[in-house]
Amino acid sequence: MRIVVDANVPAAMECFAPLGEVERLPGREIDADAVRSADALVVRSITRVDEALVAGSRLRFVGTCTIGTDHVDPATLAERGIAFASAPGCNAEAVVDYVLASLATLAERQGFRLFERRVGIVGVGNVGGRLLERLRALGIDCLACDPPRAEREGPEGFVDLDALIEACDVVCLHTPLVREGPHATHHLLDARRIAELAPGSVVLNAGRGDCLDGQALRGRLSAQGDISAVLDVWEGEPAIDAALRDLAAMATPHVAGYSLDGKLRGTHQIYQALAHRLGLPTRLTLEMLAPPPPVASLTLGGGHEVEEALRLCMRAVYDVRRDHDSLIRESRRQGAAKGFDACRASYPLRREFATLTVALRPGAAALAEPLRAAGFQVTPAS
Repeated sequence: MRIVVDANVPAAMECFAPLGEVERLPGREIDADAVRSADALVVRSITRVDEALVAGSRLRFVGTCTIGTDHVDPATLAERGIAFASAPGCNAEAVVDYVLASLATLAERQGFRLFERRVGIVGVGNVGGRLLERLRALGIDCLACDPPRAEREGPEGFVDLDALIEACDVVCLHTPLVREGPHATHHLLDARRIAELAPGSVVLNAGRGDCLDGQALRGRLSAQGDISAVLDVWEGEPAIDAALRDLAAMATPHVAGYSLDGKLRGTHQIYQALAHRLGLPTRLTLEMLAPPPPVASLTLGGGHEVEEALRLCMRAVYDVRRDHDSLIRESRRQGAAKGFDACRASYPLRREFATLTVALRPGAAALAEPLRAAGFQVTPAS
């Protein structure tokens, strides 16, 4: 059995070599020739899986090690009898970590308190739902907008998008990309809604680039400069809008979910799906794949204000400023598209907040609840 795997899929050999012959290729180099003689294909989000890719192949299984599936044409796979699996929820914790780290950094840079802001979450699925839980556990006021869920579950607990924009200081987009139908999300945050954002607002997109009208956002940032943007996803990736990139308060190359833990979850989920498809047992566990974190513990004493303590612990695990600086540097050195892809291809190992245990001395006991709410493990200092 021949299995073609995106070179950015971690633990690919450990998971897939026991199932067949593995060939690893960069995601943008996986084309029809590469998969023609393959029996299984394992990708991430940058490989478009459609008729042009699979026609003439002998593929019987396609797996994407990602939450999103808008790069895959399921109808084509179904027509050709090709089984399909994705990895829902695999990197949701990492994206929530990214959002919290970005907002905490922006609060520090701009001199506001995150705890005094109201956050609106648009799309309350795997990522948005977890973000809502963590923010509310931190005591941060939140509103949620998710029309499909409101239809299924009833309107209680949800507001419409225009009401959310009017009421919130921070707007976080976490919707899938839906181009048609009553709940289409393409340019959900369009020119009209971008114009209605109150001065001082923050718009954060870590969902899908096409859900936000980048040209309209660039116009608002350029002409008025009275709102802030945190952007991890972009229209036209990897050839992103360089002017918008430079106007954003935080610009990163679609890496919000790029934790090692999230990637390993995705790999392991697809390994399980392929093994099940082949009728083989799954002997590898997720715990067997994850190495020890580089920073496993941190001890805090008294004297730290809560937001300061949160930033300190976040940066011990993940400093989002590094990703922003890397994108700016590499884009200017190699050009927008090549720089964007270079940052993703050479992305350093990043762990999730949950891999850090924070030991608190007696004077820091009041930090326990917010640190746990943010996602860290907390224990008394010995």
